[in-house]
Amino acid sequence: MAGIYVHIPFCRKFCHYCDFYHVISDGDHASYIEALLKEADIRKEYLDSDIISSIYLGGGTPSVFSLGELDKILSFLRKNYMFENDCEITIELNPDDISRNYVKGLIQLDINRLSLGIQSWRDEDLKMLNRRHDSKQISEALEIFENEGFDNVSADLIYGLPGMNVKDLEDNLKKTFSYNIKHLSAYLLSIEEGTVFYRMKKKGNLEETDEEESIAEFNRLIEITEEAGFIHYEISNFGKEGYFSVHNTNYWKQIPYIGLGPSAHSFNRYSRQWNLSDLKKYIKAVNNDIPFYEKEEIDLKTKFNEYILTSLRTMWGIDLEYVENTFEKEGYDYIINLSGKFINYGLMEQKEKALMLTNQGKMISDNIISEFIMPQ
Repeated sequence: MAGIYVHIPFCRKFCHYCDFYHVISDGDHASYIEALLKEADIRKEYLDSDIISSIYLGGGTPSVFSLGELDKILSFLRKNYMFENDCEITIELNPDDISRNYVKGLIQLDINRLSLGIQSWRDEDLKMLNRRHDSKQISEALEIFENEGFDNVSADLIYGLPGMNVKDLEDNLKKTFSYNIKHLSAYLLSIEEGTVFYRMKKKGNLEETDEEESIAEFNRLIEITEEAGFIHYEISNFGKEGYFSVHNTNYWKQIPYIGLGPSAHSFNRYSRQWNLSDLKKYIKAVNNDIPFYEKEEIDLKTKFNEYILTSLRTMWGIDLEYVENTFEKEGYDYIINLSGKFINYGLMEQKEKALMLTNQGKMISDNIISEFIMPQ
């Protein structure tokens, strides 16, 4: 199996926290779509004829695209790649882009998973984040999904926002779960270089939530999602049984994928590629048949480190049999020797032939994972 990620970099407005590559949409996307489809044609052999089990339309803001534009992209992919019968097709949506006709059109395009960027139900948070929608538009969008019978809906929330507390998080989750949500992605606010928040922080105009509050919110997040019947299958992701994201799970399990569009990454087990993070340069390069990406071959040590980086984030953890078979005694012994202290501290646990983080370990996952990375 394999996946396809389509990066739609256009936004109507820039969010203050976002560090993904994006540009303001002027409404004319024709030249971009033409280049995107040409890349999709060029890259067909990259996946070695693997069957496509997931397509993810991400951004940016994919919902700035019309139904006709989305149809053009998906129709081309269906004609040029082999899809699994129940291929998961996800689109990220902003609440203010949603209308009944738009959702009906998405259903007709066989898009079967919607990911709604809620971020917060508090209007003061949305204003601070520079989101285009308000809480009323969130409700209207979710009601449209339910009225149209759309079953597979994921919601995005951000916690650890300046001024937020545990009670605010509880309210956000309660309102979200009052609708027919089957999947939740909940991210701790991270202030990244190049964002508006980063510049505000440097000037002293934004104060990050302290670690103690962030931990309290994370612990409450785990409790509430579990009470609501969600399974915590990845550090930032929670799903009802049968509703885990196929696409993202494939990433974490190192299943190959193609990334189409500027800044998109690709992986086929042997190499990793990443496209130019510049829309104009990307279009020009693709149209003129000149390199539009950089590439690195993946050696065994890099493959080991990437496996650790992805597997420890999930509930499945490190598969010790896989490690022993793939990375032989050196890799196996390296993990066993390192894991002992974390198990003693209550940060990791071993279940049969798997090593995974405990809830306590998940709170400092980046620190633990960094210790397992094998020096090059």
